[in-house]
Amino acid sequence: MTSVLGTAVLGAMGDPLLNQEIDFTAIAIVIGKTVFTFALLLVAVMLMIWFERKVIADMQNRIGPNRAGPWGILQTLADGIKFFFKEDLIPDRADRLVFKIAPYLAMVPAFLSFAIVPLGGTIELFGRETRLQLADPPVGILFLLAMSAVAVYGVMLAGWASGSKYPLLGSVRASAQMVSYEAALGLSVVTVVLVTGSLYTSDIVFSQSGNILDWNLIRLGIVPFIIFLIAATAELNRPPFDLVEAEQELVGGFHTEYSSIRFALFFLAEFMNTVTMSAVIVTLFFGGPTIPWDVPFFTSVSPVWFLLKVLVFLFTYVWFRATLPRLRYDQLMDLGWKVLIPLALAWLLVIAAIRMVDTETALQRFLIVAAAFGAGLLCAVMLIRSLQLGRDTVLEEDLHG
Repeated sequence: MTSVLGTAVLGAMGDPLLNQEIDFTAIAIVIGKTVFTFALLLVAVMLMIWFERKVIADMQNRIGPNRAGPWGILQTLADGIKFFFKEDLIPDRADRLVFKIAPYLAMVPAFLSFAIVPLGGTIELFGRETRLQLADPPVGILFLLAMSAVAVYGVMLAGWASGSKYPLLGSVRASAQMVSYEAALGLSVVTVVLVTGSLYTSDIVFSQSGNILDWNLIRLGIVPFIIFLIAATAELNRPPFDLVEAEQELVGGFHTEYSSIRFALFFLAEFMNTVTMSAVIVTLFFGGPTIPWDVPFFTSVSPVWFLLKVLVFLFTYVWFRATLPRLRYDQLMDLGWKVLIPLALAWLLVIAAIRMVDTETALQRFLIVAAAFGAGLLCAVMLIRSLQLGRDTVLEEDLHG
């Protein structure tokens, strides 16, 4: 009786929750887009694992996966099924609850970051127009930075909860590496926000929709892109920054004690983060899914154009893995603190100063290109000097040791 009376009172007061009808169509569209985005990301991860194994095999004059399916394309699916049926082991000294939760903490941020990436233009579903983007929050860029920072918690907690020294060393390295490169990553993103004037990822893409000269790669100079690419590679723990799971030093790193499906989740999270970060790079610096030509056919296949851009960076990450040697830990720290952070901050100040000066666009671009050349030269000199200092230190220790 009390609840009925309360409902009547709220109805009389004009409660909007009672007077507003539930829009089941909108709910169905959101659920459909969520399922589609998650399925798309899982398929992309499966193909990315196969693509990396095949490309590295070609670069090393090997065959690679060639048994399961045509060209071995189903090998990743076969490996995933195998992981489901393997025994799940938990060490005696492990913190059981944290040990079980850590793989999910590593995987979920990758999907949430991908949710704010625009994949194309607008389409019509159930008689309504909706964008090919799962979510477009007003603080999209801040959300992206938050998810990139949260992703390290899965690695850190996995190493700590394993109850073993090698995973613990890997987790300590992961936290130090994240702190070292998160600042440079954030400063390079701030330059994009400064020029775009918005935190919406859709607005960032729209600001680059004119032609290739409107891409942030051209408007900002190549330096923020290079900084973001290096810092993102370090955040992903991809070679040559894979000190978190250095097999020669730490057995298997933070996931040494993991097996079965929990190990597969870490494996899935790594490649999911790679796909997500490649999509973010395309969104921030290469116009996202926008087409630089005003042709109806090309405009209608903007997701394909977006996929081709992402594929370029996926190949770049594979190329890094196949060719670059792993950095020493002191080189990793020197690159982050002595080169990337000062360079990113200096470039941000240059962009802010140019934005404040009321000059012609051509002059602005000339100044950016000139400053890019000077900053790139300075970055190269600082990098070479930092590596030389590290090499001299090792030689001196060897001579006196």
